[in-house]
Amino acid sequence: MPRSNVTPSNITATHKELTYYLQADGLEIDLPVSFLPKLSYSAQQYWYLLPLGELRLLELTVYLPINTNDVDLEESRIAAIKSALTWHKQLSLQGVGSSTNTANVLIVDIQLMNKNAVNNNSFGAQSDKDSYIAKPPMTSIAHSFGASYFTKELAWDINNETPLLQVFSAQDWQNILTTTQTPNDLWRFLDYHRQQLQKSMVSDTPSFDSEQALLAEFMNSAMLFTRAIETDNALIKAGLQDKPNAALVTMSLAQKSRNATAQLYLQHMQQAAVLWSELSEQMNKWAPQQPINKAEVNISSYPLGLQQLLNESLFSRHELIRTLYNHPKQTPAMIESGYVIHQHSYESLGRHYLLIFYGKSADAKHNRALIKPNFAKIAQDVATRLPLAELHHVIVLGIDFIAEQGETYIDIDTWIEPVTAMTPKERRLTKQLQRMSQQQAQASTGSQKSSKDKLPEIKLNINIPARKKS
Repeated sequence: MPRSNVTPSNITATHKELTYYLQADGLEIDLPVSFLPKLSYSAQQYWYLLPLGELRLLELTVYLPINTNDVDLEESRIAAIKSALTWHKQLSLQGVGSSTNTANVLIVDIQLMNKNAVNNNSFGAQSDKDSYIAKPPMTSIAHSFGASYFTKELAWDINNETPLLQVFSAQDWQNILTTTQTPNDLWRFLDYHRQQLQKSMVSDTPSFDSEQALLAEFMNSAMLFTRAIETDNALIKAGLQDKPNAALVTMSLAQKSRNATAQLYLQHMQQAAVLWSELSEQMNKWAPQQPINKAEVNISSYPLGLQQLLNESLFSRHELIRTLYNHPKQTPAMIESGYVIHQHSYESLGRHYLLIFYGKSADAKHNRALIKPNFAKIAQDVATRLPLAELHHVIVLGIDFIAEQGETYIDIDTWIEPVTAMTPKERRLTKQLQRMSQQQAQASTGSQKSSKDKLPEIKLNINIPARKKS
């Protein structure tokens, strides 16, 4: 294993969004001692309930003297992983993490400590562990695994009876979180990684050289747009769109053909994902330190409300941000009076957005003072009228662009309305309404295209700074 030192960091803090899906505080655990005779370590387990499944994460940090040679370092790493695999197997026999909709992940961090800080006691007593871990300085070893590590070094620990434990180095895991950006795209990569590991074990031929190489392969493949394309087709079938999303077609084709612009599109999506995450935190009003009366507030006051916003994928976030940033391109008359745009989630068919851009004039139809108090009624009206049987949430965003001292800020009011699932009878009636609407649209040849069809294809401007914190 090549030596490459990096500064240590808190793994769970590298992707702030994951903390909103954490079901309980990290639990410190003790691993089986048979493989760790003289290693000091810390191990914490986390359980995240992501939109697409459960993520059970074990963070394992091994502490070694800074003068540890490469052979001892590699032996320590193998010992730590084997101990974690044994713990994982014991947990699986109890039925924990054995669901097909669960991803079991081990993050291994190897930290070298200054010899003056090393406590040579074995890891047994908690007080010994605490005194060992608390003393800096330390450096973290950068390393990677690849499929061959598990088909050769650890083949005997992997079998079909135990759910697969996916292993990453701390550095690779941080890069995966930073690259995939969203909980759903992270889940899809983990699923892809698991498939490639299983393929390697069956064929006894490594299918990828490193986790970073596999991540690059995933991010540059058409798989990134599979869910968005499925949702786009469903929207057309439901009569909510009359043609495919032009941006989706362009970006997915660029990925599929390995076009040179594909990397640029990926950067746009990643930038949009960061902006949407920042805006989502500003939009959500939940304050954990304050008691909340559930009968008096909307769902947007809770973590679940924030999760609805964060559940969007890279492409879905790109489309929402693109809609926001197209506002300055509208005509002065539209900006003055305000206007409304319907937007769909390209991650979940049943999540619908109503973006109300506030008018500037006091007597504007979409004036903020007139619109904001009626958010609940507006959301309920959209839920009633929208011919979509799968509808589960209507999200109303009241958007105000504020110019101050030469800079423009976005201020967004939010209302998230949960929608009760339709009964079979309601579904039939809704589909009948959809067919009638489609027939009427086909008969009306002179109808104008809706504003969402007139949006430019792909141009994400990132010049508007976020609102400054008070």
